[in-house]
Amino acid sequence: MFPRRKHVAENKDADWRRFISVFFKVFISGLGAIYLFILLVDPFDIIPFALPLERAMVSVTSQRHMYPQIVRSGRFNSFVIGTSSIRLLDPKLLDQEFDARFANVAMNSATAWEQQKMMEYIIHKAGPPKVLIVGLDHVWCNSHADRERITARGFPDWMYDDNPWNDYLYLLNSSTLEIAGRLVAYQFGFHHLRMRFDGYQVFVPPESKYDVTRARQHIWDSRKSEPPPDVPPPPLLPVERAALTFPALAWLDATLAKLPRSTLAILAFMPAHVVAQPWPGTHAAAIEAECKARIADIARIRGAKVVDWRINSVLTRNDANFWDRFHYRVPIATRIAEQLGAAVLTGHNSDDGSYRIVVP
Repeated sequence: MFPRRKHVAENKDADWRRFISVFFKVFISGLGAIYLFILLVDPFDIIPFALPLERAMVSVTSQRHMYPQIVRSGRFNSFVIGTSSIRLLDPKLLDQEFDARFANVAMNSATAWEQQKMMEYIIHKAGPPKVLIVGLDHVWCNSHADRERITARGFPDWMYDDNPWNDYLYLLNSSTLEIAGRLVAYQFGFHHLRMRFDGYQVFVPPESKYDVTRARQHIWDSRKSEPPPDVPPPPLLPVERAALTFPALAWLDATLAKLPRSTLAILAFMPAHVVAQPWPGTHAAAIEAECKARIADIARIRGAKVVDWRINSVLTRNDANFWDRFHYRVPIATRIAEQLGAAVLTGHNSDDGSYRIVVP
């Protein structure tokens, strides 16, 4: 009886070994097939032996991954960089204003460090742009910008370096597989574009759905008082001014220094509702004013232009211009694109005080 039990146990062990062997063979084969699929579809356009597909923008949640191929495409000689505060500027309108070929590679919630990485990538891969528009907001005046370099979204450093081999290490994941699947579905007409190849996308709801009452709820939240029309901030003491540090401004200065004088560099503070700005007449407003002054100094040295919509004005006090405290409506974006061209190219000042030409 014991020999039979031993024989049964040996058979069970053999069955388990065969099962484990088959399992790993199937697992490795499946993983290899998925990896080969990703490499052949190549949704980020970085693999030299990939299939010759039209690599459309089928994902908007992976902007940091999708935008490098726009830069490398050679289709554009001018770029818009920033956060979602400038993403609604239509490259086609800017093309008309500046006689250029624009792509908007602004990224949602982009930190100053991420924007600087994108600027460096553009200079390195596409060459010095004809026009470079940097949409400035509060992230450039963040005193912790050197410590808060990336967000919870992460940043693919490997896509922005000069080592093509490390790209292969980061492609085998569910997110890339999903984007590759979407790209294949797009080829067969089962998936639509999420944005144009120049990076433009209307990410706010359609204008037909705009409701100013609902917008006011998003804008004001718990605030009850209206801001004063225009109260200058208190002057900073010399010791306070000397103690202020804005780490991102050194990155901005270093990047602008790499641009030739032939590049038209524009630093444009984008409008935010006055509720989202430092309250007029406060110490916080004085700190932001100091940051803006330092940016203007950098621009003068580097030959850049500065136009400021991030002010207390009829534009930023009007709730009907915004979806929430940070994002203006598409008609305002169209107006900004037109005004930016007039302000920079002809020195036209705002008729209603919506913007200021800081460095002409």
